Amino acid sequence: MTDLARPTTLIVRPIPVPASVDADDARLFRELVRIANAVCLHDAGHDYLREDDEEMLGFMQDQTDWTQPAFAAERDGVVLGVVRMMVANEPDVTTVEFDLMVDPPMWGQGAEQLLLCEVEREARERGLATIQTWTLHRPGQTGDHLAPPTGWGTIPAEDRQTVFQLDNGFTLEQVERNSVLDLTGDFTTVERMLAEAIETAGEDYRVVTWTAPTPPGYRDGFAYAISRMSTDAPTGGMVVDEQHWDAERVERRDARQQAQGLTVSVAAVEHIPSGTIAAYNELVIAEDHTGATAQYGTLVLKEHRGHRLGTIVKCANLVRWRDLVPQSPRVSTFNAEENRHMLDINEAIGFVPASYAGAWKKMLT
Repeated sequence: MTDLARPTTLIVRPIPVPASVDADDARLFRELVRIANAVCLHDAGHDYLREDDEEMLGFMQDQTDWTQPAFAAERDGVVLGVVRMMVANEPDVTTVEFDLMVDPPMWGQGAEQLLLCEVEREARERGLATIQTWTLHRPGQTGDHLAPPTGWGTIPAEDRQTVFQLDNGFTLEQVERNSVLDLTGDFTTVERMLAEAIETAGEDYRVVTWTAPTPPGYRDGFAYAISRMSTDAPTGGMVVDEQHWDAERVERRDARQQAQGLTVSVAAVEHIPSGTIAAYNELVIAEDHTGATAQYGTLVLKEHRGHRLGTIVKCANLVRWRDLVPQSPRVSTFNAEENRHMLDINEAIGFVPASYAGAWKKMLT
């Protein structure tokens, strides 16, 4: 074989966080965004999870609460794949979360294995024993399926991403459903469910709403409610490090989301006797208001469940959102398959399955 015919070695290099999307050192970052969107489209079969450059850059530029190493696998100037990691800046952190994404036409050329090695190296150097990731899958596929220990939901066993996780020692711990709602349709059901739920909740609870940034009077209560996401939401066998929040962290988050170009609507329920934010729901969209809306957190604190507060925050925010961002055609959300209560609410509202996500864990030895 001549030197000209000899294949070039794959190179893995860090992805710098540029000052702007058109900075001189932004090429690898832009490839990160491009490949992430290509993988979501290929694996989920839709573009409802698409992120733009500014949205992802704003998140990566603020690493106060999350350290986010990222790497690219490149051959002859062509980026085959990327990985982005997240490590909580908490004193008792134990896990590395990561998204490993290979440009679909480039899968199988070795980039995925090299990038996983970077994740494992990063985790070991930080003394972290657990690495965790998620895979996307199209609905309605035939053939064998794999179920998690929760017994709720399945993912296709023969998808390349499933095979890769199993071959590399990961275990499937949970399945999430990605559901979407048509925002252009009739909202009679949403409005009826909202009215009935408010009546059921009673006078001890009231609906409060805002568009980020969070009003000063709600920052402490909202911080506490967000912190409960790490302890109250169903997580299957995944390891979730407890998150610590205060008003200053809420302010930082609001500033970061503003830098990302996001519009964020929050509907919450306040427990009047205690002043506690008992439940909340967030709807988010990037600067292109004609794209899909993302639902971020939805949570009812455990001690306030049973009062239909989940229905209240979901429906109240949907009604508010259609006035705030009327151009968006749909909203996309994820819920654990075992979270039957929240899925029942979604289905009653009119959400339908769009794709599924597998949650994977590997314990490093």
